[in-house]
Amino acid sequence: MGMAHSATSPERPGLFPATQWTVILAAGATPSPESAAALEHLCHAYWYPLYVFVRRCGHSPPDAQDLTQEFFALLLQHNWVAQADRERGRFRSFLLMALKRFLAKEWDKSKTIKRGGQVRLVPLRLDDSETRYAREPADTCTPEQVFEKQWALTLLGAVLGRLRQDYVREGKGLLFQALEPCLIGPHETQPYVELGARLRMTEGAVKMAVSRLRERYRSFLKEEIRQTVASVAEVDEELRHLFRVLSRG
Repeated sequence: MGMAHSATSPERPGLFPATQWTVILAAGATPSPESAAALEHLCHAYWYPLYVFVRRCGHSPPDAQDLTQEFFALLLQHNWVAQADRERGRFRSFLLMALKRFLAKEWDKSKTIKRGGQVRLVPLRLDDSETRYAREPADTCTPEQVFEKQWALTLLGAVLGRLRQDYVREGKGLLFQALEPCLIGPHETQPYVELGARLRMTEGAVKMAVSRLRERYRSFLKEEIRQTVASVAEVDEELRHLFRVLSRG
């Protein structure tokens, strides 16, 4: 996992480094240790939207867990990434396409493979998958729409978690906890005066702190998206798409 992390660390400020999905695509038919670690890292980060898709397709919780686990195992074993479109490919789109093919063709074959047998299973945190799924609101969205919404929420959750860790590491955990709600909603509706009184800061200082928080959040968000697209040019387009997905409710 250290290799995957090194692929995401900027070499120079203001420039996107070689990132997860770029590293994976570049490896093509001959994966490197770096690309394998990067792919496993992304699988760990984004397994839940695929689990939700499988559940929405009508599979039971045990079958959905097995299907999700086997899908990632075969993805790694057979290097399905070699089939990805290197010119215009997002990790999100690739995974969903590969999962659909797996559900249609591969499950009958892979269900005969026992855990710990012919494939190396990815240790996904499936123990809480159904607990999380049970909290999902009932709706009439298609499995594809649910997948995209969960992908967006997973990505935003990863960004928020990284942002929280940074503030805690800097000794500003309480400040982040107080200002986190300000990431949502327009500036003019934020309770700056109330927050100032609670944090013993002036209203102007609170506004500045919120502005810095939002700026860092946007930066982290673009960095996270950059891990899942094939070029820098796709970052803003993917960002707009994900917010459209979330705006659908």
